[in-house]
Amino acid sequence: MKVVVAPDGFGGTLSAREAATAIAAGWRHERPDDEVVEVPMSDGGEGLLDVVAGSGAERLRAEVAGPLGHPCEAEWARWDDGTAVIESALACGLALVPEERRNPMRTTTYGVGQLIEIARSSGARRILVGLGGSATVDGGAGALLGLGWRLRTSEGSGLKIGADELHRVARADRGWSASFDDIEVELLSDVSTTLSDAARVFGPQKGATPEQVTQLTSALQIWAEVATRDLADGARIDTAPGAGAAGGLGFALACAIGARFTPGAPAVAELVGLPQALQGADLVITGEGKLDATSVAGKVVGEVAGMGERHAIAVAAVVGQEGDGAPELAAVVAASPDGPGTDPAADVRKAAAILARDAERLVP
Repeated sequence: MKVVVAPDGFGGTLSAREAATAIAAGWRHERPDDEVVEVPMSDGGEGLLDVVAGSGAERLRAEVAGPLGHPCEAEWARWDDGTAVIESALACGLALVPEERRNPMRTTTYGVGQLIEIARSSGARRILVGLGGSATVDGGAGALLGLGWRLRTSEGSGLKIGADELHRVARADRGWSASFDDIEVELLSDVSTTLSDAARVFGPQKGATPEQVTQLTSALQIWAEVATRDLADGARIDTAPGAGAAGGLGFALACAIGARFTPGAPAVAELVGLPQALQGADLVITGEGKLDATSVAGKVVGEVAGMGERHAIAVAAVVGQEGDGAPELAAVVAASPDGPGTDPAADVRKAAAILARDAERLVP
């Protein structure tokens, strides 16, 4: 039997790669003669780089501005064909900000813009930007500053990084930024939030108080009008699904450099070679921290399940917990129904072993 293991990460307890290794180990323990192929997955959020960099990419490091404006070292990846991948969370991620300092009025996407420019200047012709896991709600204004765009107040002074002054933005121009006319920039995301809802939906989890959510919402509205007029030739990108991802980072990149939104999971599946791995497979096992009604809304589980159906391959899952509205699969085993234990990898291995004991039913 050929089994393909293609999970997402498990909500901060296991990375996608760690989850795939644990599932594969549990299956092999019960069925050592099966061919097991590990293809860890991502929808464009945290862990994206770790997933794609195992597929023939070169991993590089660059010093950029972190979410609080201090220098940090961020990785990115590139392939010989001119494709580059940037994980926004490695430059402006919530995990980079101590809990007591989380404040989206202060955090910036400046470093993401720097990474995009580094990738462009290195010769990349296609740049994929994962938008998940940010600590920011600056509307992507910081990223444009990092790319060389000029954002100014009505008095003519330059806009400072962070969202605290975003309400003062009055105009934007190209500054010293390079042209992206011949470069394809794709924004990988699994959310459909528009810019106007970004502060309300994402602000609290990034440290915003109710008062700050109100301030950020107003500032993003002002920024939307300026960017629409000066960067997007009047196109209302702010109302596009996904424009609010990463606190509006995608909105700014779409306005200024023509980046386009694309579902993250299908793009990652192609990068990591999941369609090829599924050839001749009898079963595909996916997984995530909690399987529920949201698991099919642009997430890895939904993408893998869809690919399995299109290839007439049975799909099962090992998950942390199973919640309401979970999609119907050939089988689901919850590794930690009462919450993560002290050894999540061991729990996942045991769950995969339970699944393997039912292999003949799953694949008659």
